[in-house]
Amino acid sequence: MKLGIACRLVGTLLLATATVATAAPAASAAESTNTAEPDGAASLLKAMQRDLGLSARESRLRLYQETIAEQVRHTLRRTLGDSYGGAHYDAASGKLVVGVTERSRLADARAAGARAELVEYSSQYLEGIAERLDESLRGAPAGVTGHYVDTTDNSVVVTAEKGSVPRVREFLRSTGVPTEAVRITETPGEPRLYADVVGGNPYYIGGDTRCSIGFAVQGGFLSAGHCAATGDSTSNPAGWAEGSSFPSDDFSYIRTSAEGRPLVNDYGGGTVNIAGSTEAPVGSSVCRSGSTTGWHCGTIVGKHQSVRYPQGIVEGLTRTDVCAEPGDSGGSFVSGQQAQGITSGGWGNCTSGGTTFFQPVNEALQRYDVSLLTG
Repeated sequence: MKLGIACRLVGTLLLATATVATAAPAASAAESTNTAEPDGAASLLKAMQRDLGLSARESRLRLYQETIAEQVRHTLRRTLGDSYGGAHYDAASGKLVVGVTERSRLADARAAGARAELVEYSSQYLEGIAERLDESLRGAPAGVTGHYVDTTDNSVVVTAEKGSVPRVREFLRSTGVPTEAVRITETPGEPRLYADVVGGNPYYIGGDTRCSIGFAVQGGFLSAGHCAATGDSTSNPAGWAEGSSFPSDDFSYIRTSAEGRPLVNDYGGGTVNIAGSTEAPVGSSVCRSGSTTGWHCGTIVGKHQSVRYPQGIVEGLTRTDVCAEPGDSGGSFVSGQQAQGITSGGWGNCTSGGTTFFQPVNEALQRYDVSLLTG
């Protein structure tokens, strides 16, 4: 069995083998996108139509607009400096919305092609609050499930189980963080990891734990850290965990001699080609691949999420409204043809919906000094 099963986006177990997709011309000028549509894009577009309620034309247009939005976000984060207040993609307008803390810099953001809004807090300030909460999260009371920076309303959001809000407020006061920039939101339950202990399909860790392949890299593939500890052996494909980090992070590098390819399984009879790992902004569409639930799509809701699992705290995750279920852990998250991350955990399911977090892939690539295989 070939290595890459690169679980295309579904985050759970990918059976094993990542195959590569090639680029094919796509959207017509009549559909306003003038972009090339890669092989496998039909299944991606189909999933976006199903999960985001879009037509094929709207799906292609959205991917094009999100690419432009990310370019604008990257430029403005650098040029606005301390006055940069975060950004998110607005699906209704098809544009990037950028928060700016100085009225005199609003025109600069608009000139770059963004919709600019005056906000109170800089991105640097909010991320600083999130870092302080990271230091306090291990001592948080029961019911606190995590926190993240919400760029859509210029705040830090602390997530908590129902009925625990009073305890959370008291916890926040004890941390000394400026609470005017923090809001609390209730979640439907406690987050859990999406690893599944079953006998059967690859890849397996220690003979009985099943997880999903994330992305093929030099010499192996990336997956979730909670699936395999350093030194653990794997099968289908055969290999071993050369490196693993969990909690704090949630990624692992599985070394294997199986053939890796820059593909993600779309669970519709095809694959999606991986062209790179450019990070998509909040609000962008994102799809996940995994062996338990297949291919599902949604949007990026927040970044710099800290999640308090029963097994420990993981920091720096990305929050999405994509569904997942046990067995999806380790699988791929992609936006267009760009690798985004590795499925960690969440709550809910793919019948009623849910929230899923992913570990950004670029951090794992840097940690293990490996290169993503791209087509």
